[in-house]
Amino acid sequence: MDIVIPEASGPIGIHGFARSRPERAEELERLLLSFVESTRAEPGSWQYQVHRDAADPTTLVFYELWRSGDDLRSHLARPELVRFQETRMEYLREDLEIHWLTPLSADASTHSAQQDA
Repeated sequence: MDIVIPEASGPIGIHGFARSRPERAEELERLLLSFVESTRAEPGSWQYQVHRDAADPTTLVFYELWRSGDDLRSHLARPELVRFQETRMEYLREDLEIHWLTPLSADASTHSAQQDA
């Protein structure tokens, strides 16, 4: 699956699901959590959250909010995320499910000032 980012003139959000193979669930969770700190520090990253589905511990849910599509493109070009895209099916029982969001209420107040420093 190639991630095709929709054209957007402002902020862009993602809500997605990563449904892991049961035997790789803990490993996938560790991997996705390893991306959190560095992603939150990226320019243009307004929000980056990883959750576990309460009803299905093999399903991880992620939410991202970016200042722009260009910021998200830069994020996805990071070597560790390119590597994840190339190997993701080793962890997943089905491909990522991604929902693209057009934020209606997002603005600069939704992220910390230190992220733009």
